Amino acid sequence: MQTDTSRLPRGELAARQLAMPAHTNPAGDIFGGWIMASMDAAASMATTRFAEGRTVTVAVSGMTFIAPVKVGDAVCFYADLKRIGRTSLTLDVEVWVLRQGRGERVKVTEAEFTFVAVDEAGRPRPIQPVAAPAG
Repeated sequence: MQTDTSRLPRGELAARQLAMPAHTNPAGDIFGGWIMASMDAAASMATTRFAEGRTVTVAVSGMTFIAPVKVGDAVCFYADLKRIGRTSLTLDVEVWVLRQGRGERVKVTEAEFTFVAVDEAGRPRPIQPVAAPAG
């Protein structure tokens, strides 16, 4: 994964949240664990749609914190599908913020998330191939 903060976000907007005081660490910045959990939730919403059912997180790699998130920032989570396997999906997730909800977007973190599609019993299940968009 690259850490070039001058480009636009990759993928589609999967979620957006407002950074609140309850999400801060002792230094007053937004706690990295909250960011990571929010990334996981955003990625999960994307994989559930691609897999047409329940998915579970099996791995997170390449987690890089680039810049702090501050209270009042609009935190935007972008998910970019990298690959679909027989039962798994891998996405790049980027987090960009609008400082106090305005101005230029700033990239603050990124990671690769891998999910597995599971059945009702929690066992891996095959993913149906995604049809290419028309046009």
